Amino acid sequence: MTSSTLAACGETWDSSIMPVLCDYVRVPNVSSAFDPAWRENGHMQRAAEMLRDWCAGQPVEGMRIELLTHESLSPLLLIDIEAHRSRRTDTVLLYGHLDKQPEMTGWREGLGPWTPVVEDGKLYGRGGADDGYSVFASLTAVAVAQREGREHARCVILIEASEESGSVDLPGWLDLLGDRIGDPSLVICLDSGCLDYERMWVTTSLRGLADGVLRVDVLDEGVHSGEASGVVPSSFRIARNLLDRIEDSATGEILLPELHADIPAHRIAEARDTAAEFPEPVAAHYPFAGGTRPMTDSVSEQLLNRTWRPTLSVTGADGLPPTGRAGNVLRPFTALRLSFRLPPTCDASAALGAVRHALTVSAPHGATVTFGDTHAADGWNAPDPEPWLVAALDEASTAAFGRPARNFGEGGSIPFMGMLGERFPRAQFVITGVLGPGSNAHGPNEFMHIETAKRLTAAMSMVLTAHAVRP
Repeated sequence: MTSSTLAACGETWDSSIMPVLCDYVRVPNVSSAFDPAWRENGHMQRAAEMLRDWCAGQPVEGMRIELLTHESLSPLLLIDIEAHRSRRTDTVLLYGHLDKQPEMTGWREGLGPWTPVVEDGKLYGRGGADDGYSVFASLTAVAVAQREGREHARCVILIEASEESGSVDLPGWLDLLGDRIGDPSLVICLDSGCLDYERMWVTTSLRGLADGVLRVDVLDEGVHSGEASGVVPSSFRIARNLLDRIEDSATGEILLPELHADIPAHRIAEARDTAAEFPEPVAAHYPFAGGTRPMTDSVSEQLLNRTWRPTLSVTGADGLPPTGRAGNVLRPFTALRLSFRLPPTCDASAALGAVRHALTVSAPHGATVTFGDTHAADGWNAPDPEPWLVAALDEASTAAFGRPARNFGEGGSIPFMGMLGERFPRAQFVITGVLGPGSNAHGPNEFMHIETAKRLTAAMSMVLTAHAVRP
């Protein structure tokens, strides 16, 4: 790859991608888990059509584009591109998603989830980096390779619309499209992140996920707290007691063995090597309030905690009125959305079963306790890369960023990778992305680092050629 590749990718980003990506940010196509009426609202279909129309206008030879719909599945954009100047018969699968997380509060003045703002080289707004950019980057990587006369194998770009809901619709699509996708020898996923914006970061593991709603009912209706407290047990206290069965509230340690997994020795070494080369703690990237400190000051332990150790986050609540409207009432129920991040090799279904058992057996005071609206998704631990891929990633990162690639474990979940790891056990994987320090995916002020997106597009283009000419 020469400097012309980076220049060509940058020019496409500036002239063609950015205007459409900004329009995409404006569409509130929240994933189905957060918008049960997504089909009637039409936002998901509108976003998918917007991306399809841009793709149809790109100068890519041998391309067939389909926007697939199904009565029980969210839409899926499928782009099939014939091999270019290559005799290889294998396939590269490039993955991304177009659905978005909900709005979240706390956006600073002038910003908002559906208001694209370009400022200091960053595109602010929901979904640009997570990961609406993926189809633009994938197709541009292919187009630039063709324009420069370089080889690439057959490429299949798959953009789903249920990832933020746990990829609930993807197994159905894979069953329907399995024969058409084939058996990829390389899978590229652009839904991950990076520890800095100075090189290409490759994700070596992803955490699994289990979640559900814990609900504790103690009354059929609220009653005066002066009359009832001391007689009627507090639903909040019972919920707190039940959570103590799962998590040590003093340390955050998860107590159920089913949620743990042994950490491979080479992953521990990987975390230590990264910590030694990048001494600034991961925690330095987070907007801690006041004097709040991280759970550990060790950089390597921070990396392992966010990748290989289980955690619990309470991400939502029902039954609690706003503090300004909270009368002296003993509330009838408390409901908490519990989100568990699981080690990459943990059995998510078994973990979810252990959580359900711990929460619902022998409820304090005989309260009515349920744990519902659940789902679980396994994590993913990357297979060892082949020598050609290690060399290709270093060469691509050096050419596009000026520094070789680095590996790290990602704390987030991409259910698609666990599915693909099982379906295509012989494939090589490149999991990467633009979600770096401060980008705040799912939260307020989410942004995409534009220069990183350009450079990553160029690096991907080079990897496609390396795959096509590998020994």
